Amino acid sequence: MATLLYRLGRFSFRRRGRIAAVWLLLLILLGVGAATLMGPTSDKFSMPGTESQRALDDLGRQFPQAGGATGAIVLAAPEGGKLDPAAVAPVVKEASEIDGVTAAMDPFRTGSVSQDGRYALIQVQFDKAADEVTDEQKSAYEAVGADAEGLRVEHGGEVMGGEVEIGSTEALGVLVAAVVLVVTFGSLVAAGMTLLNALIGVAVGMAGLFSLTSVIELTSTAPVLALMLGLAVGIDYSLFITSRYRQYLTEGLQPEEAAGRATGTAGSAVVFAGATVVIALAGLSVVGIPFLSVMGLAAAGTVAVAVLVALTLLPAFLSFAGKKILPRKQRHADGYAAEGGATAEGFGFVWGRLVARLRVPFLVVGILGLGALTLPAQDMRIALPDAGTAAEGSPAREAYDLTSEGFGEGFNGRLVAVVNGADAQSTAEAAEKATALIKDTDGILAVAPPQLNEQGTTALLTIIPEAGPTAVATEDAVHDIRDRVADVEGADIALTGATALGIDVSEKLADALPVYLLLVVGLSILLLMLVFRSVLVPLKAALGFLLTVGATFGVTVAIFQEGHLAGLVGVDTPGPLVSFLPILLIGILFGLAMDYEVFLVSRMREDFVHGADPQAAMVSGMGHNARVVTAAALIMTSVFGGFVLMDDPIIKSIGFALAVGVVIDAFVVRMALVPAVMSLLGRAAWWLPGPVDKVLPDLDIEGEKLNRQLAAETRDETPVPV
Repeated sequence: MATLLYRLGRFSFRRRGRIAAVWLLLLILLGVGAATLMGPTSDKFSMPGTESQRALDDLGRQFPQAGGATGAIVLAAPEGGKLDPAAVAPVVKEASEIDGVTAAMDPFRTGSVSQDGRYALIQVQFDKAADEVTDEQKSAYEAVGADAEGLRVEHGGEVMGGEVEIGSTEALGVLVAAVVLVVTFGSLVAAGMTLLNALIGVAVGMAGLFSLTSVIELTSTAPVLALMLGLAVGIDYSLFITSRYRQYLTEGLQPEEAAGRATGTAGSAVVFAGATVVIALAGLSVVGIPFLSVMGLAAAGTVAVAVLVALTLLPAFLSFAGKKILPRKQRHADGYAAEGGATAEGFGFVWGRLVARLRVPFLVVGILGLGALTLPAQDMRIALPDAGTAAEGSPAREAYDLTSEGFGEGFNGRLVAVVNGADAQSTAEAAEKATALIKDTDGILAVAPPQLNEQGTTALLTIIPEAGPTAVATEDAVHDIRDRVADVEGADIALTGATALGIDVSEKLADALPVYLLLVVGLSILLLMLVFRSVLVPLKAALGFLLTVGATFGVTVAIFQEGHLAGLVGVDTPGPLVSFLPILLIGILFGLAMDYEVFLVSRMREDFVHGADPQAAMVSGMGHNARVVTAAALIMTSVFGGFVLMDDPIIKSIGFALAVGVVIDAFVVRMALVPAVMSLLGRAAWWLPGPVDKVLPDLDIEGEKLNRQLAAETRDETPVPV
């Protein structure tokens, strides 16, 4: 692999104009495609195979007028007052006249008025699903009641879901990354070139992704996740190759040769690191959840583009940059660096020796500390987000809070029982029996009279739980209802609605989590065994990854679910973690953890196979790569941290968890525990049974074969003395 990438790096360096032109043309073409073909994203979380999804599908066929999105307009009179039916009627009429609305129900006719007469709920039924409701329809819906004098009017319901917008807060992470690059390289040109290379890769990946939205349904969080990862890994991969290029220059190599060797060695690590991220994200497809599969594949695509850009466009940029890639004090009039110039030992060497000397205390403190951080994870709860966790002041949150104030939280988590019978009589009888059973269920406040379709073969029972949508009591009530109505004869009864769907999604993801974790850990052991030709190094890496995941879950639960220090990250209302966060976090952190493992340990193995003592090889690996890994981790943390500033609770929690995970993995696991374990194991770290050694292919990640080949070519070119 290293030899192939070496040739690719030299080719890109020599053909810099053509390479840059190809990427520029690709960016323009995909940009035009995104502008002309881009379709809307969706907030729909479908879950094939679950009872709630099956009921929704049946509803669309048997009762289409009730299968669209719903809205809930909440009205409140001034404190101490009561609503006047004459004042509410114009609001109902205005809502019913919106294009695409099939019905707007007068609360005084449906009984949706609070006992004190101050609050009322207008139920609005649309003819299309929430992701198919146009922006014009949403705007008209939000404008209902704007002229109602003396009334507070808030708009909620499924129809209020919107796309996640990317704003200026994410740019703060990129700004911090730029500062880290300047400090690391000591050169504005090197920092700017690295950042520009990554931004071009992100732009190409995102343009390609948006070009596909006309034929592929994306959730609104998928592009944000792709942007988040594309930025982070794009900057990191460019940083690794540029750092190795500068090292070769200071050793006296010519620029083209330095670019080839940097692409062959650091580029090999980039390919492997990128491949692990792509495989882990694409592996989300095995869970069998469509929206999660699309999110994983979208993010995997941007990471793959980041790898390609780092291997081809970056060497071209290095050719354009010339000697300005180095700090001013290292530039020379006749070359890039002093021939054979040596780099002074930095903090990485000092740190490596310190860890070797205190390896046992480092291991004990590190493992116990991460174990303590993991403790809150045992109480982790997951659920799909509801308006109760939306940003304070947002329309959906205002409607949620006003509904809870007037009617109780259960009115925000309505359930729907769909009763399908062979004929009108059997359906009516089954609906009556089901109503009685549901009313007698603990945690249920009320059951509305059945609504029938035109044929009378399908009935809808609207159920109001006592607790909110994500409460444990509501989840228990859903299971109890399903158990109770399972024996009702004459009709098929299924429970659905946003709340029931969220519970089904969460449970399916929770069941898939151990399987996916086992798949990822097994994959990491296999891949690292191929790379490092060792048994203990992969096991150590997998155990370190488990420590990272556990501690990250624990910290995230403590803040987002339990509310400790929640105000520091802008969490208004603690609650369960979004249901797909744990499995998504495992996939992403796996790839990023393997990045740092490869970049640190590959140098240790490189020195070891060249004859260095195991302790000296460990110190050398830390000394040469600690600075770069530190910079890479700071960059990733800053990019992910920028998304914590967003109002959307899903993106906020994902950004926070990834930022915390990178900090824990890079600075505790890889920079402390890994060198401590390597020092403790010594030569045993590189043991591999003979039969396994013969079977495993040699990937040459550290460029050992490339070095031998180049050394042989140098000997052949040396003139023979006469």
